[in-house]
Amino acid sequence: MRLPTVLLVIGLGTLPGCGALSALQGEPARDLFELRPPAAVTCGKSRVGEMVIEPPKARGTLDSNRIMIRPSALQTQYLPDAEWGDTVPAMLQRLLVQNLGATRSFDHVGRAPLGLSGDVAMISEIEDFNAELTPDGVVIRMTVDAQLVSEMSADVISRGRFAATVPAASTRTADLIPAFDAAARQLVTQMTEWALTASGTSLAGCR
Repeated sequence: MRLPTVLLVIGLGTLPGCGALSALQGEPARDLFELRPPAAVTCGKSRVGEMVIEPPKARGTLDSNRIMIRPSALQTQYLPDAEWGDTVPAMLQRLLVQNLGATRSFDHVGRAPLGLSGDVAMISEIEDFNAELTPDGVVIRMTVDAQLVSEMSADVISRGRFAATVPAASTRTADLIPAFDAAARQLVTQMTEWALTASGTSLAGCR
């Protein structure tokens, strides 16, 4: 499939006009977007009392609030007219805290332990969190490697690799954001189910 010519103008600085404050700062005005967690489910009690979600790691091009598009494997661009309300790692951390906390399986789920340390920490690294231009069209791709680690012994309890892909109708912001939202909900659901299972919670009891 031949890619539309609009793909040629998605780089920085392609939108004319700036808001007054943004112009003073040398940045174009951009709309802000946030992603939603999946629908909440309640599950049985876990063997783990406190789950700490560490800030996910990401390379410099992803450790940003810019919305990434990859025209090719070696090229990175960003939407000129939109950005996330937080950095990608902080946004994923928030979604995981919200979704795991909503299960009510743990006494506490947070970004930091209530005391000196929690029971289990989730450590993760984001590989993909972007739109990708393929011969068949535009795809949202998200990939995360994660580990659950005992805070007391530093032993790895479980490892997982999680991936979600969702097609988007075009590179227009109005088409990309809903596809990002759907992919993020798939990704967070996978990671939540993995964390629950590794913590001794039966998914059959979730409702």
